[in-house]
Amino acid sequence: MKDITKFHREITPLTKGDSFLVFDRVKDNFDFPIHYHPEYEINFIKNGKGVRRIVGDHIEEIDDIELVLVGPNLYHGWELNTCKSKKIHEITIQFHSDLFDEDLLSRRIMSSIKEMFNRSIHGILFSKKTANDLQERISRLSRLEGMDYFLEIVSILQDMANSRNQRLLSTYTIDYDKFEDDDKMKLVYEFVQKNFAEKISLDDVSDVAMMSAVSFNRFIKKRTGKTFVNYLNDIRVGYAARWLVEKDLSISEIAFKSGFNNIANFNRIFKSIKKSTPSQYREDFYGMKRFL
Repeated sequence: MKDITKFHREITPLTKGDSFLVFDRVKDNFDFPIHYHPEYEINFIKNGKGVRRIVGDHIEEIDDIELVLVGPNLYHGWELNTCKSKKIHEITIQFHSDLFDEDLLSRRIMSSIKEMFNRSIHGILFSKKTANDLQERISRLSRLEGMDYFLEIVSILQDMANSRNQRLLSTYTIDYDKFEDDDKMKLVYEFVQKNFAEKISLDDVSDVAMMSAVSFNRFIKKRTGKTFVNYLNDIRVGYAARWLVEKDLSISEIAFKSGFNNIANFNRIFKSIKKSTPSQYREDFYGMKRFL
C-alpha cells in the first residue's frame, strides 16, 4: 500500500494570462488516474453510465449524464469500470482558484457562486436535471471566443450555484479554512478537526461555541443538517477513509486513530456513511490506476 499515497499533482495547461480552459472530446476509453491540482474543475460527462468516479474519499458509479464541480487540490479521478460506451462525451472546464478574487466574491451579486465555491472543497454532484438543462450551453463553450466565452461560463456557474438538489461527495476536505463565514461554526470546526481522535462530549464542544448544550444542538443541526454525533462521525470517517488509502495501517489501527474505541462500531458507522466496509473501500481504491 505504500505507493498508493503518491497521487499525481497535475500541472494543467492554464497560464497566468488565461481565464478558463475547456476540453471537449469524445472518447472510447475513460481512465483518468487519481490526481489533484490547485485549479477548480467542472466535469460534464454524457454516455458514461458505469464509469466509476472518485472525488476525495467518495467512490460511485455514474449515470448516463452527470455534472460535477471539484474544488482546488481535492483529489479526483475516473475509471472506465463497467461502462461499455464507445462514445463517452467529456467536457472539462478548468480555471484558476484566484480568478474570482475575494473583493469580487464579496459582492452581493456573486454570493451564490461564492457559497458554491466554498462547498466545492467536498466536490459537488449536480442533479441530472441540471446536467440536462445545461448540456447544450456547456457543449457550445468551445466554439465561443473572447468576452462571450467568459460571460457564458460565469452565467453557467451562476445557474449551477442556484440549482436544486446538489449533493456533496467527499467527507474529507483539503482546505480547512473555508467552512463558512460563521465565527462560531469555524471555532467548532477547528476544535473538532484538532480533537476528533479524542473523546469529545457535547459539553466540550458547547463550551467552545460559548452556548448551552440545548442551544448548540439546535445550532449544529441548522448549520450542518446533522446532530453533533453524526457530524463528528462524518469527520472521523472522512479521515479514516483517507488513511485507508494513504497509510499502510491495519483497519483496527485506523479505527482507533480516527477516534473510534470499538472496531465493530467503527465498521458499522463506516458502512452506513460510505456504503461499503472499510476493507471493501480499501480494495476499491487499491485496484485503481494511479499516476505515481
